[in-house]
Amino acid sequence: APKRPLTVRRGAAAGVVGAALAVGLVAGGGTGWAIAAGTQDATTGGSSVTEADWPQRSWSGPDGGTDGTDGSDGTGQLPGGPGRGAPGTSDDSAGTTSAQTTTAATAEQQVGVVTVATTLGYSGGSSAGTGMVLTTDGLVLTNHHVVEGATAISVTVESTGETYEATVVGTDASADVALLRLTDAQGLATVTLDDDGGADVGDTVTAVGNAEGGGMLVAAAGEVTGTDETMTAATSSNGEAETLSGLIEFSAAVVSGDSGGPVLDDEGEVVGITTAASVGGTTTVAYAIDIVDAVAIVQQIESGVETNTVQIGYPAFLGIGLGVDSGAGAVVEGVIDGTPAASAGLTAGDVVTGVDGTPVTSSTGLSALLGGHEPGDTVTLTWTDAETGATQQAAVTLAQGPVG
Repeated sequence: APKRPLTVRRGAAAGVVGAALAVGLVAGGGTGWAIAAGTQDATTGGSSVTEADWPQRSWSGPDGGTDGTDGSDGTGQLPGGPGRGAPGTSDDSAGTTSAQTTTAATAEQQVGVVTVATTLGYSGGSSAGTGMVLTTDGLVLTNHHVVEGATAISVTVESTGETYEATVVGTDASADVALLRLTDAQGLATVTLDDDGGADVGDTVTAVGNAEGGGMLVAAAGEVTGTDETMTAATSSNGEAETLSGLIEFSAAVVSGDSGGPVLDDEGEVVGITTAASVGGTTTVAYAIDIVDAVAIVQQIESGVETNTVQIGYPAFLGIGLGVDSGAGAVVEGVIDGTPAASAGLTAGDVVTGVDGTPVTSSTGLSALLGGHEPGDTVTLTWTDAETGATQQAAVTLAQGPVG
């Protein structure tokens, strides 16, 4: 297949320092390209675009159901992406063709594969994706977008039914990779990584994942149609683009919830990590991060040294949403209850003008200054009170934020 750049869209924080709080939806027409974890579906004027950049997710309250099938009462699960037929069948009406079948994953295909469930505490939601065990003591590889915004993560070894709490060791959002550590895990079965050259065009491969967040591992067989592919992912909130390159392209019925799961070759070895898939067409084209590239990032994370793209652990968290820049500082659009910002007395409409004596003139500047700190650090904030116009100042201890 000829190499071509593909544009996808990824959900992102809507101006929230240190956390994903608001959910951005994009409406449009025709066939979409999406990161293949969970899905959000926005419908405008009869046209539908599915954003599968987050795992299978559901919301309640103001964000939940906005564009969902049960949106009238503000609750309910946002609909999923391209449907998948029952195991062992194909379903043309559900977005697959007769050449793209799925089956329940075999015992051999399930070895080392886990399901990942997260709590999105600051957006009132939850998510589900897939991961793979790298070490017997519980290092798990998944996609960054599977855990983005998470305030709590649990991982289940589906072959045994054991569930573990998980923490984030590190992430690389630009490469869509995250490394987790399972608490008190030992003696786990691990996946087998490919050791003989990776995937080539024409190879038979199988994606194994937590299809539609159902908690049952499903296998989607297909064929490699391209290697070293590139696609550009743009955030739905601000349009900033990120490019994923070196991807494996394959034809298989990948759906929401499969993200972070292994793509196996005909020897049962992992050649890639499912990360994206087309939606809205009659045939699904999927994409995987090459396992060699992912392992290189894992090794960087394990070194404990941050880079321009690698974040070790959790970000520091202030707990404010940011509005349109005024030119005089970072405008506070909202404050999350129970966060350091709330304790300091910040309220909507205030304008943050300094951090530790360094002037702040924009939201970007505030984000950069706070991004240089770790959870537990104390900073001195200066702001202009929205009601009185007076200058306020307070020492604030930054909290542990959700996965950035």
